[in-house]
Amino acid sequence: MASELMAQQHSMVHRALGTKIVLTVYGDEYFPLLSQAMKMIDGYEDRLTVNRPVSEVMAVNQAAGRTPKLVSPTTYELVKLAVHYSRENSGFNALIGPLVKLWKIGFAGANVPSDQAIKDRLRLIDPYQVLLDDDNRTVYLEQPGMELDLGGIAKGYIADRVRDFWLAQGVPAGIINLGGNLVFVGQSPRRADGQWIIGVQDPQLKRGHDLETVRQPACSAVTSGIYERFLVKDGRRYHHLLDPRTGYPLETDLSSVTVFTDQSVLGEIEAKRLFFNGAPLAGWASHPGNRGAVFIHNDERVENINI
Repeated sequence: MASELMAQQHSMVHRALGTKIVLTVYGDEYFPLLSQAMKMIDGYEDRLTVNRPVSEVMAVNQAAGRTPKLVSPTTYELVKLAVHYSRENSGFNALIGPLVKLWKIGFAGANVPSDQAIKDRLRLIDPYQVLLDDDNRTVYLEQPGMELDLGGIAKGYIADRVRDFWLAQGVPAGIINLGGNLVFVGQSPRRADGQWIIGVQDPQLKRGHDLETVRQPACSAVTSGIYERFLVKDGRRYHHLLDPRTGYPLETDLSSVTVFTDQSVLGEIEAKRLFFNGAPLAGWASHPGNRGAVFIHNDERVENINI
């Protein structure tokens, strides 16, 4: 059966969510689900993007300091989740957009801002200044200039929805790759035990070169790292992962953290939590939904949790 499925591998490539999307299913009868899943992804992007003038999230941002905005149930669910984890102050912050735009690391005009400019932007990234009205399903940003950006959590949420769709349709095996955010569905046809072999990127090399490999049943794999976007100014290197507590790039000797979780949306959060912590958290792997993690330090030392 596994060899038959291997012969029936079908993949589709698409550009969405600001990245390269690659979806793979095993089984000829499931091929039509690839294009259906791509349409799902496009639909979510239409509602959630901040890279176009018009979307539900952009409507919230454009009304900042003026009026609450009604959003769809899906968008409200994700905003509520993002705000909840932003308030934990453990690295993830869905309001960090104004600070990112100040530094512009990885984009034209990247610079090191003044201390005062950073302090001014810190006032605009407070997740407690987001008012959520469950009864009316509205989102309100209290200060003009505040911005909601779900980019740090949306890919995981969308990957989970595609996985749920495939499982409901009976897909025996598949891989959802949203720009390196991975979800493995069902049992791998490559191995008798059904486990998947998952590569962990070598931060010193181009994408696709692995420093570590992990074997897991169906799961999500999400990485937080500082090796792809950075700014060098006066001999000092500034990476793109900004610390919402200070306004400056996070001080760390880590290059990346990859987490393996049941849910991809929580993998997004947990990868940032561990990266910002800088070291394994006691009892982390025993928490429901967390499988394990791989820490890669700047000197390429590898540290595994529950792998």
